[in-house]
Amino acid sequence: MSKEELLQEIVELINEYGSPSSINPSVLGFLELEDLESIKASLIENKKHHLDDKEWLNQFKKEI
Repeated sequence: MSKEELLQEIVELINEYGSPSSINPSVLGFLELEDLESIKASLIENKKHHLDDKEWLNQFKKEI
């Protein structure tokens, strides 16, 4: 996967959390492929925790 494709996937993951945003493609000159993969993995992990938290909160909603 290219740096550009990873950057696009990162932008899409970020945009799932709120208002649309973008990342200047010039950052690709400063980041290695491994850096982008790490950022993407971190965003996916945070998303997973967010969904888990939501499910945890919904259990209390059902009890009330």
